[in-house]
Amino acid sequence: MYIPDTAPPEDPKAQRAADRRRWLRAFNLSLLSVLVLLVVFWLQARTDLRSWSVQPWSPEGLRGLLGAPLLHGSFEHLAANATALLMLGTLAAGLYPRATARTLPLAWLGSGLGAWFLGEAGSFHLGASGVTHGLMFLVFFLGLLRRDRAAVAAAMIAFFLFGGMLMTVLPREAGVSWQAHLGGAVGGLLGAMLWRRADPEAARRRYSWEIEEEELAAAEARAREDGLEPSPPEDVPVIWERPPEERGTVLPFRRRDE
Repeated sequence: MYIPDTAPPEDPKAQRAADRRRWLRAFNLSLLSVLVLLVVFWLQARTDLRSWSVQPWSPEGLRGLLGAPLLHGSFEHLAANATALLMLGTLAAGLYPRATARTLPLAWLGSGLGAWFLGEAGSFHLGASGVTHGLMFLVFFLGLLRRDRAAVAAAMIAFFLFGGMLMTVLPREAGVSWQAHLGGAVGGLLGAMLWRRADPEAARRRYSWEIEEEELAAAEARAREDGLEPSPPEDVPVIWERPPEERGTVLPFRRRDE
């Protein structure tokens, strides 16, 4: 989205304040989600919540579609997911608040469905890693689909910090629920495709050379339509070519000793 040159100057102070509030809200929501995970982990040590994990191909295991992302098997497991959730959640919600809010349910349910359909019977799947994969894929593919400056920068940051998630959607390590990773990643990819334009691009003024190039291209198009300018060189037919027998002629040279 561009701002016309004739538009009044922006209020940079008000814009910075609005951006600060949006990013602070995204950070606070991400931090709140981490605190919820900590509270649930504290309850796990005092209550048996394993029935809320995903159990593939078990009707009772369908409850895990709702509860499994809140459960974790160890503190290390929780710390890894909490770090990714805090960073990716802030990045996604700060830049794409609407797309993130609509994609989170897809990543949440997608992680559970992926584990339920693709997991082995009798196993238990839990953890928020499927949701974090959904956020990673959302930010990464929005950078490829939107291609504006902020989207590309966010995709590069997400890839630099968590690019390994692109590989953990495949079976690599025993005991790691790649099925949940794959389901969450599919949810993030669908969200990027469905709501890539849900959040408007940041307005910016065009450079003078951009305006000059557009005006020059429009003038050339009008001249061609009026017949005042010939077609581009690539459209001009070739009327003469060098005969093929003249090509590749080898000239004889005498040896010095002759």
